[in-house]
Amino acid sequence: MIYRIAFLFLSLIIFQCRPKEAPKEFSFKKKEKESLRKASVFVDLKNKGVGPVSSIVLEEVIDSVLVRKGEAIYKEKCTVCHKIGLKFIGPSPDGILKRRTPEWVMNMILNTDEMLQKDSLAKALFMEFDGQLMVDQKLNEEEARAILEYFRALE
Repeated sequence: MIYRIAFLFLSLIIFQCRPKEAPKEFSFKKKEKESLRKASVFVDLKNKGVGPVSSIVLEEVIDSVLVRKGEAIYKEKCTVCHKIGLKFIGPSPDGILKRRTPEWVMNMILNTDEMLQKDSLAKALFMEFDGQLMVDQKLNEEEARAILEYFRALE
């Protein structure tokens, strides 16, 4: 009986001391996440995203009335997760139009869920910001356009 207990104890020690391999799925996801780490600074001025906005014409002069409206909507709906000049729960909006098309920005605001499912850049941002979902604020196109104008004024 003592030999059986000693054998069992020794077997457990040997089994515990063998080198362990990291699961392949885990290491893949970790590498994938690291490769997408800088999605917020990546520049893509061709991708228009997925959603209702396929084309938008921006006037050369920024509309100050629209900026004020956009700022008010942004402060009410967006500042919980987005801070100007600061990486927070989500990316900072300042300089966004130097990195994304206006259509992409509006589609991300208006069609968040589908963008996160189908747009590779939105997926990369999701990974960069630790899987934090952007909440669909149920804004209409006019409100999203006002926010876009506010973002233009931040440039």
